[in-house]
Amino acid sequence: MQNNDPQSAGETPDLSSPEEASAGDLASLQAKVAELEASNAELRETVLREHAELENQRRRLHRDLEQARRFANERLLNELLPVYDGLEGGLATEGGDLASMREGISLTLKSLLKVAENHGMLQIDPIGKPLDPERHHAVSMVDAPGTAPGTVVTVLQKGYVLNDRLLRPALVAVAKD
Repeated sequence: MQNNDPQSAGETPDLSSPEEASAGDLASLQAKVAELEASNAELRETVLREHAELENQRRRLHRDLEQARRFANERLLNELLPVYDGLEGGLATEGGDLASMREGISLTLKSLLKVAENHGMLQIDPIGKPLDPERHHAVSMVDAPGTAPGTVVTVLQKGYVLNDRLLRPALVAVAKD
């Protein structure tokens, strides 16, 4: 390790005037202290500024996340408004035959399914397919001549998946052995 003390290197300090030397050293040290204090103040100010900037970013992020949560369903709900209007209009009509009411309900259902599809939700249609316990829930077994055992023959309640994740299994009846 290197020693930076000028007296240890064999040099003799200029001791022509001890008061002059200590006054010069004192002034030099005071200048160095002042320089370090200024540097310290500058660094402290930089740290405070950076801390304030991080705090502001945190607040902005929190506000943005809160806004995203509050309005996450806005697009979905805007797409559902025509379905709502269709149902409301259907209920407002007085009289009318059963066929036209069924047609209106069918169109409203198609509109609703299209909105759901646009947002990643699909119906599970298992009729004629083998029972898949991951997507179907068998509630009964029925005689179904000409159908392979374990094949879905009736759907009692449709199932749905959202972006390949099961929302609700289909309730089905399957063919007996």
